[in-house]
Amino acid sequence: MSKIIKVGIADLNVAKTPDILVTYALGSCVGICLYDVSTRISGLSHIMLPISESVREGPLAQPYRFADTAIPILVKKMEQLGSSRFRMKAKIAGGAKMFAATGNTSISNIGLRNVVAVKAALSQLRIQIIAEDTGKDFGRTVFFQSEDGKLIVKSATKGEWVL
Repeated sequence: MSKIIKVGIADLNVAKTPDILVTYALGSCVGICLYDVSTRISGLSHIMLPISESVREGPLAQPYRFADTAIPILVKKMEQLGSSRFRMKAKIAGGAKMFAATGNTSISNIGLRNVVAVKAALSQLRIQIIAEDTGKDFGRTVFFQSEDGKLIVKSATKGEWVL
């Protein structure tokens, strides 16, 4: 019987089959789902911001909060369970533009900046993105299955679909 492992905002976790990772409230945040098909080990990170370089100290300096620091940590945690970075594939969701704003400010396009940073971090680690559901203007909840790497995306306004 599988258990559901919740991943909060600015959090990450790993799971082995048959467990399911879930994160809620992906607006401009991005959920990064990594999967190793050989070991059926999965990982999920819920990042809030693209890069950590501007926040080095204080309560905001939590490494799980940022794409550039959270993704390498997630990979390492999966490797500690027996996964290999060279077998990992990624699926990503989120990065929405949740609020209408005039102009193209860094705040109004934080979702896009998050997606760009996630893709850069995964590329640097040579992890291929095999599916994504990013952008648009609605929030998402994701369920990531360790059994088969299936990513179920749910939206209160758009329904449910599988990546």
